[in-house]
Amino acid sequence: AAPSQEQKGDSHCFKIRSSSFEAARSRAGGGGESEKMVLLVVATASDPASIGPAAAFLAMPGWSPGPPIPEGMESFTNGNVRLLKHERSIVAEDDLDRRWQEATGEAVSEVIFLSKHTAVSNRPALTVHPIGVPHLREDETPPQGGRPGWAAVPDPRIGPWFRLMQKVAADQGLVPEFEITLEATHHGPLTSTPTMFVEVGSTQEYWGRQDAAQAIALVLWKGLGLEEGNAVGTWLGSGEKVLLGIGGGHYAPRHMDIVIKDGVWVGHLLSGYSLPMDAPPQVNGKSSGEVGGMWMHSIKVSYEATKAGFPGGEVIAHLDQKSFKGWQKNAITSYLQEQNIRIGKPNDFLCTNT
Repeated sequence: AAPSQEQKGDSHCFKIRSSSFEAARSRAGGGGESEKMVLLVVATASDPASIGPAAAFLAMPGWSPGPPIPEGMESFTNGNVRLLKHERSIVAEDDLDRRWQEATGEAVSEVIFLSKHTAVSNRPALTVHPIGVPHLREDETPPQGGRPGWAAVPDPRIGPWFRLMQKVAADQGLVPEFEITLEATHHGPLTSTPTMFVEVGSTQEYWGRQDAAQAIALVLWKGLGLEEGNAVGTWLGSGEKVLLGIGGGHYAPRHMDIVIKDGVWVGHLLSGYSLPMDAPPQVNGKSSGEVGGMWMHSIKVSYEATKAGFPGGEVIAHLDQKSFKGWQKNAITSYLQEQNIRIGKPNDFLCTNT
């Protein structure tokens, strides 16, 4: 089998076995039906930035009506890809992977949600990100779905598709008007399988842009292997390194500087707001005692979820050093060492010729 587009550019970074590659292709949407695993792409008619890309995706060849779904949903099928449309909030429909399997008998390998993005800047953008609210306490209510203290298993495609999105957007003439960016881990809904959001932002003017919708549809078409059978971002990587981003702003600029490089895999990205830290008391001008807050739990569950999304990979923490005060950095570094989580520098994540 030919390597995927991501693999073609980074062949020295992968240990490819044809049997495992074929199995992964089958799960991802390119290849045979032997695995009986399907991939869900989810859109809602209540969101123009969701239904627009879905309509453009459905206009591409190979689609047929999907299995009947209860609850007023509509589905379409193309190889091992299933597109599911509903009319409710995209972040409120929990457990769609489980509900799909119960309704159809088809096990779900991953879920990709199409959604709008909002930003204070109002700048047009195409984004991709993992989901979860690992920093919330049990007594807190997530403002946009999910469960307090939970992090979804991140889809391994996030890094490769971020780079694919950059290429497609440039080819379609959306750059520099549109910013192509990662986002930090945030919001729901609940899922049990590898998950990511692909979004169009950041205002009503751009949510309905047909050229943006077409670009997202092309990312789906190419990325899922429906164009040539070669999916982008299929995880095969025994021994591959995976970035767990810790710190920084919502758009993870210092982590993104690494992920933009070919061959880099990325899991959860925890911005500063996902690392609530209570300053320890001061004794004689020095910090004394534990650093409180949900930051340790947030790191722990995000690390575990990232490990689950990249079986056989080496999850390495990358810290946005400048975003922390000294006591914060010391506490995080000590905790990572206690948990035997390696801390990496930018070059540690890059592929090297062997």
